[in-house]
Amino acid sequence: MTVSTVARETAPPLEEVAPATMRAWVLKNPNELELATKPTPRPGSAEVLVRIDAVAICATDLEVIGEGPPALVNGGLPFNQGFTPGHEYMGTVVELGPNVDEHQVGDRVTVEIHAGCGRCKRCREGMYTACHNYGANYPGADKGHRANGFTTNGGFAQYAVNHVNTLVRVPDSMTDEEAALVVTAGTSMYGFTELGGLLAGESVVVIGPGPIGLLGAATAKALGANPVILTGTRKDRLAIGAKLGADHTIDSTAEDPVAAVMRLTGKGADYVLDCAGTEESVNQAIRMTNRGGKICLAAFPHGPVKIDLAYAVQNNIYLYGIRGEGRSATHRALALMAAGRFDAKLIHTHTFALADLPEALHYARERVDGAIKVILKPQQ
Repeated sequence: MTVSTVARETAPPLEEVAPATMRAWVLKNPNELELATKPTPRPGSAEVLVRIDAVAICATDLEVIGEGPPALVNGGLPFNQGFTPGHEYMGTVVELGPNVDEHQVGDRVTVEIHAGCGRCKRCREGMYTACHNYGANYPGADKGHRANGFTTNGGFAQYAVNHVNTLVRVPDSMTDEEAALVVTAGTSMYGFTELGGLLAGESVVVIGPGPIGLLGAATAKALGANPVILTGTRKDRLAIGAKLGADHTIDSTAEDPVAAVMRLTGKGADYVLDCAGTEESVNQAIRMTNRGGKICLAAFPHGPVKIDLAYAVQNNIYLYGIRGEGRSATHRALALMAAGRFDAKLIHTHTFALADLPEALHYARERVDGAIKVILKPQQ
């Protein structure tokens, strides 16, 4: 394990032809992974083969590996089906499917998770993260939806196939590790897109300084929000949030975050991004939002929660749930990162080789050595 210092020029040269087999982790029973040799997938129509150069571990990966949902493979839980999880990755295009001219071999790309079916009502509206055919990608029911790492094989491997609609070109100035964080930033960007787009001059609170919350504070500030307030219980992460652009940080173990937000904003925040996903955090979000304000639920509780719905209704507060990083939000997030509007690398703490995935997952799950975002390098 090393803290990332890998430079762009360390990427391995491209093979003339991708190998017939690859190394990939497959999910057996809950919390049981096996490093296996699998056939290298081949791209079909509107697809490319991506050599995975960096893949980040997300908290949702831990849930998929341990519990199953929100993964849905062949109509059921993802266990013992040869399924490879992992969804926050970037890499290099090494093979093109038939008639693909949107990309070239050698392009460095980062990805979106979802490729909608393109035929249901939600996909036609551009809401492909809410595709009606989520999980319907098995023989006899395949309508074209793909969600790598959730319904189709993902990034804890050396190669993956991606639909051309899910790819974003990475500039040469960006390291592989930074590019692997674009999905995380894109999720925050998607939340703000749904809440109101341009945030200039609006007040924003982000609850929870995890990876999405930290880059949520960074994205909000890059979009012109003022003030940006970050609340949480971990002082070290709050300090990183300040470096990423938060104007105020609130240690919710030391003071009431609702009272603090009211003190800082006067009448409450215009937008609240909840990245904690607990009953307490959802109710905090409701209570700290201004009348007519908006709340984005970017994390989901693990069961039913009781919320102060009466307060939300009486104060005309809007609640939005999001899934992933839709509406091409990764394109916009990458543009902000490439322009130097914030330094996403501040949340990258540890790097492992592909073979060390179990240890990497342990670091991510237990926050060993202050781990925030743990990245694998499948080609090392």
